Amino acid sequence: MKKLFIAGNWKSNKTIADAKDWLEKVQINANGATIVVLAPFITLPFLHEEIARRNLPLLLGSQNISKFDEGAYTGEVTGKMIKEVADWVIIGHSERRKYFSESDADLATKVEKAHAAGLKVIYCVPDDTTPIPSSVEVVAYEPVWAIGTGKTDTPENANAVVSSIKQKTGAVTVLYGGSVTADNVASFVKTQAIDGVLPGGASLDPEKFSRLIQASL
Repeated sequence: MKKLFIAGNWKSNKTIADAKDWLEKVQINANGATIVVLAPFITLPFLHEEIARRNLPLLLGSQNISKFDEGAYTGEVTGKMIKEVADWVIIGHSERRKYFSESDADLATKVEKAHAAGLKVIYCVPDDTTPIPSSVEVVAYEPVWAIGTGKTDTPENANAVVSSIKQKTGAVTVLYGGSVTADNVASFVKTQAIDGVLPGGASLDPEKFSRLIQASL
């Protein structure tokens, strides 16, 4: 029986006040699943403390990591900094590739920096031909045309792509991301190859996220 992995990506949303409201309303029965919230840097310290205080079955992840070590890199957040408040980092998301021109070489360096800091990596790819660093813990297949559009891949095709990724790379845990909701999540996680999901918009609303988790179990 597969162990589900669900990573909710808040993207560039939520203040600390918003994060507090989310925590007060979310209801999570993980039932053995790994559930990660990928939150903005500014909210991570608060979430780190509150999740521990409330004893919630949630792990935290960063949405980015510097490709540099500590030093004169104004505005950058290093793996060492992130590790104090999170266990995971998402690297290679289609929006980082598109809007910030992150290359495969940049992303491979970020993976190295994450692992050097003791962080685990969720590595995003748009297809089964994109290079994937061999050391990443989780891979997420996210077709670009399905991100934030309301359109989604079919479970059959997503399963085929995920199967191909596993065969080509040896990846053990591969997720599907792209307009995942509580209404369609079961159709993806019940496939043979898909090990979980990477919801974006559906993770912003605590009630929708709670329903999505329940629907996937």
